[in-house]
Amino acid sequence: MSTHPSESGTTSGRPAEGAALDKGLKGGALGLGSSIVLGVSSTAPAYALAATLGFVVIAVGVKAPAIMLLSFIPVWLIAVAYAELNRREPDCGTTFTWAARAFGPRTGWMGGWGIIAADVIVMANLAQVAGSYGYRLVGLDGLAGSTFWTTLAGVGWIAVMTWVCYRGIEPTARLQYVLLAVEITVLVAFAGYALVRVYTGTAPEGALTPSLSWLWPSGLDWSQLTEATLLAIFIYWGWDSALAVNEETREPARAPGRAAIISTVLLVGIYVVVTTATVAFAGVGTEGIGLGNEDNAEDVLAALGATVFGDDVLGRVFEALLVLSVLTSAAACTQTTILPTARGTLSMGAYRALPGAFARVHPRYLTPSVSTIWMGIVSIAFYVGLTAVSDNVLQDSIVATGMLIAFYYGLTGFACAWQFRRVRRTARDVLRRVVLPLLGGLFMLLVFVLACLEYADPGYGGTVFFGVGGVFVVGVGTLLLGVLLMAAWNVVAPAFFRGETMGRDRPPAPAVPDQLG
Repeated sequence: MSTHPSESGTTSGRPAEGAALDKGLKGGALGLGSSIVLGVSSTAPAYALAATLGFVVIAVGVKAPAIMLLSFIPVWLIAVAYAELNRREPDCGTTFTWAARAFGPRTGWMGGWGIIAADVIVMANLAQVAGSYGYRLVGLDGLAGSTFWTTLAGVGWIAVMTWVCYRGIEPTARLQYVLLAVEITVLVAFAGYALVRVYTGTAPEGALTPSLSWLWPSGLDWSQLTEATLLAIFIYWGWDSALAVNEETREPARAPGRAAIISTVLLVGIYVVVTTATVAFAGVGTEGIGLGNEDNAEDVLAALGATVFGDDVLGRVFEALLVLSVLTSAAACTQTTILPTARGTLSMGAYRALPGAFARVHPRYLTPSVSTIWMGIVSIAFYVGLTAVSDNVLQDSIVATGMLIAFYYGLTGFACAWQFRRVRRTARDVLRRVVLPLLGGLFMLLVFVLACLEYADPGYGGTVFFGVGGVFVVGVGTLLLGVLLMAAWNVVAPAFFRGETMGRDRPPAPAVPDQLG
């Protein structure tokens, strides 16, 4: 039997803790361990470090580990907000549902749109990386440098991962275990090799001895701190996938929130250790393998792999595994980016914030059938379209996802503080449900404003529109597009925006079985 918010027994019509609309997903399919794996793999640690670490070091030098620690703080605060809101209502719509409860349907709709837009945009980058590294893994470097062949392979990756997500949550989780195991094993080996060579004196010229002072951001000016934090904070993005599968997790009110918090803690450990090892081994010089060399910034791990592991047989094996780890990282993140978006649109369809077809669940696989397929189709169309237009526009759109992430993360923090503003049970409850989420929301708001100011500079990024930086135009333009789409849906189906589908008087539409599967 479906349980909707009006069945909670509360006078407000909102669900009691642990209650949520049953949308037909496969309950109890995942445990705490699987949720943690999804949360960690969704951030693509290997790829995130490869693509971001060099730019962070260029900005702050040896203080890069401190930036990894500093960026963790607001992410952890938002993870606490997610955990508390999930305890109250474990709905796979996450920010969409929770923001709609707190601030009304329109704010909730925009929160859902922020998730959809960010995930579709980042899919283009992940597909491009997966396609390129797939060729590199088998020695086809010429194809890896071809836009056409890389795009073709990227489209194939999106199609395959869409199919895996369509077939069921258990196959998805099993594949994630394998992909994440490869990724973490190689990162640990990379950091271990680097540190051993540093302390044994066999590291190349320019190597540095790690210092505890690297963990504290003293001596940095405001512009350095801002630039590096904006870069680093978003390499944590993705852990919230553990919450998007809450309705398919055992103990849905507790386990997903715990998984999210544990994921962020594991991630900060991985990032600080690998960052420290990399900075120590390569140094921060601007020549050769130094991390201050801009030629290395776009892919630090590839630039250092051969030097770290050496030229013997074992070293060549690990160098190949390093390429494989970035490939599996991007592939895993492609898969776990489809998951939350499909479930977010499923929830929006169930509450009639989107067409009811998005609420269809496959009768056999118990996955969001229409939502999953549409996520794959839209991601492919966006990727191919922007690649055909301009590689610079594609890259600027990917950078602009940071603004969208700050938007919906911050909204979630504010929603938690608002939802629990009248709760006065214990000091601990007030701290976890109001104070910490509010701080997280304020921090994300600050990040959003700083990103707008920096990205509006026409010198930032690869494109300029009407004298304004293309990254800013894409980020703000995407949010404005969401406003227009929301207005259009309000005209077509206004019931959701009148509060009729989420309130007590008219329960949400039940899950719609997929008759096509």
